[in-house]
Amino acid sequence: MILYIAEKPSLGRAIADVLPRPHKKGEGFIQAANGDCVSWCVGHLLEQAPPDAYHPDYKSWKFEHLPIVPDKWQLQPKAATRSQLSVLKKLVKQATTLVNAGDPDREGQLLVDEVIAYLGVTGDKLHQIQRLLISDLNPQAVKRALSQQRSNREFIPLSTSALARSRADWLYGMNMTRAYTIQGQKVGYQGVLSVGRVQTPLLGLVVRRDEDIANFQSKPFYEVLAHLTTQQQEGFSAKWQPSDACLPYMDADGRVLAKGLAQNVVNRITDQPARVTQLTSKDKQQAAPLPYSLSALQIDAAKRFGMSAKEVLDTCQSLYERHKLITYPRSDSRYLPLEQHSLAPLVLKAISQGASELIQGIDMPDPRLKSKAWDDKKVDAHHAIIPTEKPAQLSSLSGREKQLYLHIARQYVAQFYPAYCYRETAVQVTIAGGLFTTKARQQQSLGWKQLFVQQMHQGDQPHQQPQATQQAEQDDEQDELTGLLPPLTLGQSLHCLRGELVEKQTQPPKAFTDATLLSAMTGISRYVTDPEIRKILKETDGLGTEATRAGIIELLFKRGFLQRQGKTIVSTNVGRGLINSLPASATTPDMTALWEASLNGICHKEISYQGFMQPLLATLHSLIQHAGAQLPAALNGLKGQGYQGAKGRKSGQRKSTNPKRPISRTSPSKKSSSITASSKKSTMTTKAIVPQRRGRQSLSEVV
Repeated sequence: MILYIAEKPSLGRAIADVLPRPHKKGEGFIQAANGDCVSWCVGHLLEQAPPDAYHPDYKSWKFEHLPIVPDKWQLQPKAATRSQLSVLKKLVKQATTLVNAGDPDREGQLLVDEVIAYLGVTGDKLHQIQRLLISDLNPQAVKRALSQQRSNREFIPLSTSALARSRADWLYGMNMTRAYTIQGQKVGYQGVLSVGRVQTPLLGLVVRRDEDIANFQSKPFYEVLAHLTTQQQEGFSAKWQPSDACLPYMDADGRVLAKGLAQNVVNRITDQPARVTQLTSKDKQQAAPLPYSLSALQIDAAKRFGMSAKEVLDTCQSLYERHKLITYPRSDSRYLPLEQHSLAPLVLKAISQGASELIQGIDMPDPRLKSKAWDDKKVDAHHAIIPTEKPAQLSSLSGREKQLYLHIARQYVAQFYPAYCYRETAVQVTIAGGLFTTKARQQQSLGWKQLFVQQMHQGDQPHQQPQATQQAEQDDEQDELTGLLPPLTLGQSLHCLRGELVEKQTQPPKAFTDATLLSAMTGISRYVTDPEIRKILKETDGLGTEATRAGIIELLFKRGFLQRQGKTIVSTNVGRGLINSLPASATTPDMTALWEASLNGICHKEISYQGFMQPLLATLHSLIQHAGAQLPAALNGLKGQGYQGAKGRKSGQRKSTNPKRPISRTSPSKKSSSITASSKKSTMTTKAIVPQRRGRQSLSEVV
């Protein structure tokens, strides 16, 4: 008997639907006519044991116990899903072959692997486990996936990386939360001070932004525009570019702060001859924007529709699981495997049938075109979020579901249009020894932008005026002068009719919104303070993962550290007090970003489990010592807001909390903590030391 272990019931049912009929449905499983079975987890069936499972004294929160570091790690069944674990235990024993059908990501790999390890699978049965990667729940896609199974041993590094992150989050979150909650009580703060490897640096970003805004002092600065005309009386304007001689009168951002200097330029250029001293004109192309990853979609949907990250994730899960209209949504990739290109005609047909409004009145997409999105080297376990081969019934979708489906579909269809073509002209004019510049963009061929012009006309963006893509938005912001220029030649004589003094005010940084906070999480290297670390990190290294970022933001709201003011996200007094009580290394993304890079290194067999955990433990010991050496004075006088489960308990009676995972895999119990469960549950003991070799070991061998 082959046993397929899916991550969720919905995926299990999708697998069963393509197995031989008739089916026999049991409690927690489906048996096919050929005897094969499909069963499932319900999110995580296992969780890290609480501290008091390692020693009963740890039930009380005392500083002398810290840091708590297990010698042998223990997992325990979740109470609400214990019955499903029992179902799997029986089926695993009966099965001759096991198939890991967890979601196609790091967390999904571990979620099933840890159950298999917990149930004691060993020997040939362990080594012969297959991996089934499904990113589309429609029958034809599931059938294709079943024919392309791989050895589960290929994915051991993925599982090991998820295991390292799970343990690191437990160690860091539990120990730091206990340390600062205990210290906070000494200054009168009675709430739980939750500290996490990801949530706290994210809170730190918001707190520092709020402080920068509060401390900002606006200053005037000055620009000069030259209004020019040709001999044919055709006019245009150019902007003054201050020379090095002006540096003493400028700020670090190159803005002129001396009004007299700018006014002097205005006086010197008014009614003076001018000459074109530099002229370049180039034909350029802009490729279609890549299909969406989850974070890219969340950022775009926040800008366009005002949707929160969690709302986007929940809506995508519905489109994926319930409607089967999009592929696996928790993806961090914006690329597609080359083999997927052969399915393009079917996907485009489904879109044209179900969402014909996308291409109504414009050129038809050409399925023969192959954009840069198709790249096997940039696709791991999962690919970009795209529509499936199932035509949509838009009338059956909610408003948000329809918005996101059309948004995802449009981004996919854009891959089958030629590039946007334009001619860019840059002009440098010299007037009275000063340099003035302008540029213009002349559209030649819309290409893929036809789709986004159509989008604007359809008015499907109630939140704000649409732009073609985030990249296009940035281009538009950079092009201050993009109007048409008259015909110009190098060396041409012009006349400056007048100079214009433009007075502006420096603006404070903008408060974070859902979109900009998500953008900060995905491009965290921009906020890394150490220049050496910044060199190491790539722009793609992010804070948190695609699956957890929405939950992390929501968690900070629930814990009273963040609040909304209209469309902006700001820190509370407690959030600022916590950040100002912690050492800088715990509140900046440097350490966490390096950890994320190391976890990625484990996935690619570049770093061992021990190579990640040993430096982490050394850092943890240092942070706990720092916490004990001084009191969190910034929390003096603040009342504890705490968070769910903490209110009203006294020290020593408080349930152990797990701030490590702000979003858990789907579970009927909806419990977010993996440390709050009773220590009386049965546990599994595993080895804590990982072998140095990086060969193909099973999860039970590396944990």
